[in-house]
Parts: sequence; C-alpha cells; structure tokens
Amino acid sequence: MGFISQYKAIKRGDPAVKSPLEVLLYPSLWALYNHRIANFFYKIRLFSLARLVSQWSRFTTGIEIHPGATIGKRLFIDHGMGVVIGETCEIGDDVLIYQGVTLGGTGKDTGKRHPTIGNGVLIGSGAKVLGPILVGNRSKIGAGSVVIHNVPEAATIVGIPGRVAGGKPCEPHRLEHGALDDPIKSELESLNAQISELKARIEGLEKKEEK
Repeated sequence: MGFISQYKAIKRGDPAVKSPLEVLLYPSLWALYNHRIANFFYKIRLFSLARLVSQWSRFTTGIEIHPGATIGKRLFIDHGMGVVIGETCEIGDDVLIYQGVTLGGTGKDTGKRHPTIGNGVLIGSGAKVLGPILVGNRSKIGAGSVVIHNVPEAATIVGIPGRVAGGKPCEPHRLEHGALDDPIKSELESLNAQISELKARIEGLEKKEEK
C-alpha cells in the first residue's frame, strides 16, 4: 500500500483534502498502516502481539480492524470513528467506508463469519453488514442500513433489513440518498394500485348484476 495510491484514494473519496501533507493527519491512513503490521504478526501466529498493535491503532485512530482481516488496495475509511472490521472479513480494492460502519458477525459461529466486500463498494455511515455474506462489486449500502443477505453487483441497498432500492443510478463512490426510491413505499404503492383495480372490477361486476 504505497502512500501515493493511498493519497489518490483519499483525494477521490474526500474533496476536503487540500494537500498530500494533510493526508498524514487522516486516521484512515494510519489505521491501514498499523493493520499491515498487525496482520504480519497474525500470519506468523504472534496473536497477542498482533492484537496489541491493533488495539493501539484503535486507541489512536478510533478504527478497529482485527489483525486477521484481509484488506485490498486503496481502501479509504472517511472520518473512521467507530468503524469495526471483523477477523474473517475480506475487503476488495477501491472500497469507501464511512464512519460508524460495522463489518461484523451474527453470533459465536466459527470459521468464516464476517462479510466479503467486493471491489468498488461504498458503505454509508452507520451501516451494519453482518454475517458471512457477499457484497457484490460496485454496490452501495445506504447510511444506517442493516445488511444480512448477499448483495448483487451494482445494487443499492437501503433500510432495515436492507433491500434493493430503485431510483436513478448513483455515480461511482457517491451515494445520493435523495435520489433513491424507498423499496417499502414502492411495494405499498403497488399494493394500493392492485387494490384499486380490484375494487373497480368488483364495482363493475356489481353493476352488471343489478342490471
């Protein structure tokens, strides 16, 4: 993970960046560098030392990444406070994560118990992605959503539990919540339309009987 590629990832994800020097103050940068060290110790089975590094990183950056997590290239965690990434989580390349996100498990299962995040995924503030599920490439998860099922590629997920939302497509690494359709609202509107159609048919049949 070179500094230049990480700078470009941060610059792409955060328009507030004014200079490469400013990037040195971003907690995301240091959390990822610390994770590389912790992950190295984890792989050679120095688990306590790996955990010590990760906990120090958590204390200094507010971002908790388990030493066993697998992280791809150019991940950017914007602001980062409260982000939790579990042990068996796998994150692809060019992923953008906002503050308060949890990539966690659903209980005390063993083995693969955390999500796999594809390439180019955006995860909004406060979202919870739970269990050994797959989040497809270029998908987007809205702020505050709770995702417990696989996510198709290039889908946008909103709500609790997370559902595929309609609306116009979002630009890469942007999630325009105001442009998304509420999937529950859409279902209710569809049901109301069907009820209105059925009522009209019943009224038509009743009129025929009266004649």
